[in-house]
Amino acid sequence: MSTADLRPATLADAPAITQLLNEIDRIEIGRPETDQHTVEADLKHPGTDLTRDSWLAFDGGLLVAYGLLWDESGGERVDIDHYVLPGHQGTGLRLLAAMEDRALAKARANGAARAVVHLHLNARPTTDTALLAERGWRVVRSHHVLRRAVEPAADLPPRAPAGVSVRACATEEDRVRVHELYQRAFAGHFDFQPRTYRLWLGDIDAEGLDWSLVWIAATEDLGDAGFLLARDDREAMGWIRALGVLDEARGRGLGGFLLRHAFAHFAARGRDTVGLGVDTANATGAPRLYGRNGMTVHFAVDTWESVIG
Repeated sequence: MSTADLRPATLADAPAITQLLNEIDRIEIGRPETDQHTVEADLKHPGTDLTRDSWLAFDGGLLVAYGLLWDESGGERVDIDHYVLPGHQGTGLRLLAAMEDRALAKARANGAARAVVHLHLNARPTTDTALLAERGWRVVRSHHVLRRAVEPAADLPPRAPAGVSVRACATEEDRVRVHELYQRAFAGHFDFQPRTYRLWLGDIDAEGLDWSLVWIAATEDLGDAGFLLARDDREAMGWIRALGVLDEARGRGLGGFLLRHAFAHFAARGRDTVGLGVDTANATGAPRLYGRNGMTVHFAVDTWESVIG
């Protein structure tokens, strides 16, 4: 493959990238589940310079590999996305090497001596993971994408636990409050990176978010203590982007209540499936909570790590 076949992405490439990712979806999970607007949101990720932080690889005019890099830590931690079609592992490896070099340069520009790079891949990916292992990559975490069928007759609005109230995120003050709850609730979670309010808005693609699907739960003694952030812009299913409860409010049923609250709203909107992602080693018991509420595994995702430098 010649160097002319490898170039940065632009926003205009979103349709071709979406087509590539959906072909990979078909191979890995059996059906396409990538929407173009999510690809566009990734390409517009705050702090990502597409001229240096994105890669497209072509073979005879066909897009066969795609990579995107972003830095949320301002330090040594760097994240990448890397996708390659079967039969093009050499091309994918060349793209990966370029991404590793850029990750190290990015980390060093942040003042770090090394780059700690994370990559999320389907547990049965189109990428040849033996090639990753040969370069020193290793799996450090596993996640599950869960889903559950919903229907209006079965998923009625739940009764709130005693002393608990819920409200939709309706004002800028509410949005700021959700950000605060998000930062506190996830502070101890694997791979969490603290974010300012403005950067967090970019992370969640706030411009495309229906804020009526974001709720805050409060208790009489603690005030605002939990939140659920959902979105209804995925073709495949309704999606719960984040569900968090403060440590001091755990054990009061807030998480389950917010989850069932979201199920009821999605069912009323005509959705038949709701999904979310969860860290299988989550220390707060989230996988058990989701299992008790009827969610089952759709597919598994591994977090691969490489320490470079």
